[in-house]
Amino acid sequence: MLEDVVDATPCCQSARHGAQAPQFAVAENLCRVVSNQWVNDEYKHLVVEAPEVALRALPGQFFHLACPPDQHGAALLRRPMSLYRVSPGDGTVEFLYKVQGLGTRGLAQLGAGDTLDALGPVGRGFALPAGARHILLLARGVGLATLTPLADLARSQGVSVTAVLSVRSAGLVMSADYLREAGANVLIVTDEDGTSQVEHVEALLRSTHATRRLDYVATCGSNRLLQLLQRVAADLEIPGQIALEQHMGCALGACFACVRPFRKQADTQDLTYRRVCWDGPVFDLQETVSW
Repeated sequence: MLEDVVDATPCCQSARHGAQAPQFAVAENLCRVVSNQWVNDEYKHLVVEAPEVALRALPGQFFHLACPPDQHGAALLRRPMSLYRVSPGDGTVEFLYKVQGLGTRGLAQLGAGDTLDALGPVGRGFALPAGARHILLLARGVGLATLTPLADLARSQGVSVTAVLSVRSAGLVMSADYLREAGANVLIVTDEDGTSQVEHVEALLRSTHATRRLDYVATCGSNRLLQLLQRVAADLEIPGQIALEQHMGCALGACFACVRPFRKQADTQDLTYRRVCWDGPVFDLQETVSW
């Protein structure tokens, strides 16, 4: 296992608003697969035994996985994968992923006892505001995997959580039990019954805030939900963050393959450019440009 403490000295605009460059341990972790099970027709749940460095992963961080080949060949680059759960007591790290491309099809072939090469943990994670008492998590599809560790963090700080899960159908609902175990109030909206429409979700968010004020919101996995949450959070003056998904090369800020435009500040349309892997993957909600 290769381990190093990374000092992210900015070579461009890696530190936003004068924030201190991130410093965290990054390792090439050779992890033994405990299980890799289907949770529905599209998603698998991967559990691996991980070294101590990997067990330091924080909500919102990710790992860069070396995906094994499948019958169609091997992925050239590693694949970024959001942290789903870390259990230091059990010595395990978990991922929830959709099997849809060459890399994830390779991951799907892993079985108990196999080895997964996982570089990380990498990136800036979520930061709950001081004094927060009630937060909202809003996610679509596999974006749920990125937000679930935030529920655990909130519980550890005595913060109440409302989680709104948006999916195509009831059969694709994931993480609901996990979130409930973390003490979250879980609300499920689906395409098949029409409750995932923007108008309905907006009414749900505003009703939640009216019942008990929200101090922070977070989202992942949907451009439509990003735009909705930006509008509602701005109107209600609620701070928030988004975890972005992006193709990338090195995941260490060197190759600039994951650069995207962002607003320089929440209240301006002036743009700057940031690396999702190193300046994120978690960003200010209002500074994020929709895609």
